[in-house]
Amino acid sequence: MDAGLTALLGAAVGSLATLGLAMVTGRAAARSQFGQWRRQHRRDAYANYLGAVYDRDVALDAVRDALSADRPDLRDVDEKMERFAAQVRSVHRAAEFVILEGPPSVVEALYRVVHPADHLAHVIRRMVRDAHAGDTSRKAADTALAGEREDLLYQAVKGLRAAASDVLDDSRTGVH
Repeated sequence: MDAGLTALLGAAVGSLATLGLAMVTGRAAARSQFGQWRRQHRRDAYANYLGAVYDRDVALDAVRDALSADRPDLRDVDEKMERFAAQVRSVHRAAEFVILEGPPSVVEALYRVVHPADHLAHVIRRMVRDAHAGDTSRKAADTALAGEREDLLYQAVKGLRAAASDVLDDSRTGVH
């Protein structure tokens, strides 16, 4: 074979190999960038949700503190309940982003937070109604029940944090 033709074929093969390697490298870089982008969006969604849950819990604690007095200031209780209700709306809004970002393991953990939170809020609303009615017959039992439900909620939030952390850790390594 002629030296010029050999050189030309060698250059063509080298060019094709370089092009193929560039394509593979480009795809790998694109996947990596997409993975980083997705991880960041998930992290933001999870952090926003957990922040909203924290703010809601602080507002709920303020209601519980206001109700703990022998004769609660009902105007103060109502103001604190309004703040709590606003925080609940923020939690629901933030939950939508967690649901959108997924994955299912985190969404399932989120729903395990929703139910104890709803049960706790139900007890607190009943305590507020009883305070307005001047009925103290269930106050001690409801205070204890609220404490139990708060513990269940805390455990569920811990589970959500763990699920979110697992997903974020796995997304660094490309599992999710």
